[in-house]
Amino acid sequence: MSPAALYIHYKTKEELLHRISRIGHDKALEILRTAARREGSARERLADAVSSFVRWHAGRRTTARVVQYELDALGPEARAEIVALRRQVDAEVRGIIEDGVASGEFDVLDVQGTTLAVLSLCIDVARWFSVDGPRTPEEVGALYADLVLRMVAAGQPRA
Repeated sequence: MSPAALYIHYKTKEELLHRISRIGHDKALEILRTAARREGSARERLADAVSSFVRWHAGRRTTARVVQYELDALGPEARAEIVALRRQVDAEVRGIIEDGVASGEFDVLDVQGTTLAVLSLCIDVARWFSVDGPRTPEEVGALYADLVLRMVAAGQPRA
């Protein structure tokens, strides 16, 4: 599509950015909500959430980079809408971690800080992942799910 054709649908670059960001954040939230609400232990749900979220960031790297790293280019109203979606994303992951702490599956001293670390780890995949690299999105998703489970000391006593 030519730049001129884009402006038939979007009046400004910011409007286009907002639309891309909204679609991407809605998808991210859907991925995490699906994992959070599935049957299974907190350990299984967290592994599913992380692997799915990482696969999305790797498999849709260009969109994910725009969604995750261009928030400052939005105006105040659009930015507030996206920040609200990010809070919901955070709440989904935090809820799984809280469930794991409550059930004794996870040994986490700082749920909020751990949630931030988990999300940061997942989101950063969009920055470095390459389809020409040595791993597929599925392999990176599985690796990160394992790393996150180790981070929350899933099923392991604290040393």
